[in-house]
This record gives sequence, structure tokens and C-alpha cells, in this order.
Amino acid sequence: MHFDLLKKNKQILLYGASLAGLLFLLKWLELRFVIIDHAFEIYAGAIALIFTALGIWLALRLAKPKIETIVVEKQIFIRQETSFVQNENELEKLCLSKRELEVLQLISEGMSNQEIAETLFVSLNTVKTHSSNLFGKMDVKSRTQAIDKAKKMQIIA
Repeated sequence: MHFDLLKKNKQILLYGASLAGLLFLLKWLELRFVIIDHAFEIYAGAIALIFTALGIWLALRLAKPKIETIVVEKQIFIRQETSFVQNENELEKLCLSKRELEVLQLISEGMSNQEIAETLFVSLNTVKTHSSNLFGKMDVKSRTQAIDKAKKMQIIA
């Protein structure tokens, strides 16, 4: 039954198949001419697409944080300031004068030599002399070392 239908419509089927083949051939040729005529544009577009994809990938890789930030909350206990008691024994061992002790106290408050001179109503050279004597007696080389050592010895608060 199918065979009879095929014989009757053989000419129509051949005509349809030849039209489909011809259409396929024309589309293939058209595509080929488009590619040949516009080869530079097609290659440039392909390269642009590749670099765009590469740029997006690279941006996502670089924008991702490599280090994770962790916030740690920790309770800190601050001891209450007790009344300061000056260690007289250490003070006597160092043989610091009252003026040198005043200079040391003002140094610990962060004052410059000029500010100390103005506070004590003495010359800048006098402050430098007191500081030099102070450093020699305490066996230190800098203001921060002098302050640290004095606090450890409980000479200043």
C-alpha cells in the first residue's frame, strides 16, 4: 500500500527533493560567499568575543577576595589606676636631682625640649643638659628608653 502511494507520487517527491537539494546548495554557497567577503569582520568579531570572555573571567578571578576577614571580639580588662607611689629607693640609687626628675616627668608627657624649657622657665640648653645627665644616670640612649625604664622602676607614673 505504501509502495503504491510512492509510485503514484514519485514525480512529486523527486521534484520536492531536488528543490530541497537546490535550496541547500544555494544557502551553502551564500554562506560561503558571506564568509569570504566578510572574513576580516568575522575573525575580528571572534577575537573580540574571545577577549571579552577572557576579560570577564579574569575580572571575576581578581575581584574575588583571597583573604577572608574575620572579626574577633575579645573582652579586655583594664586595671584601675591605683594611686602612684614613687619608689624612693630607686630614685636615690640614680641620684636624680629634683629638676632632672621634673624634666623626666615632662618628657613622659610628650613635651619637646622647647616646651619643657618654656614650662620650667629655663633655657633650651639647660633642658638639653638635664636630659643628657638624666640619660647618663639612667644608662639609656633615648627619651623612650628613659620613660620606659623610669616607669618600670616606678619613678614616674
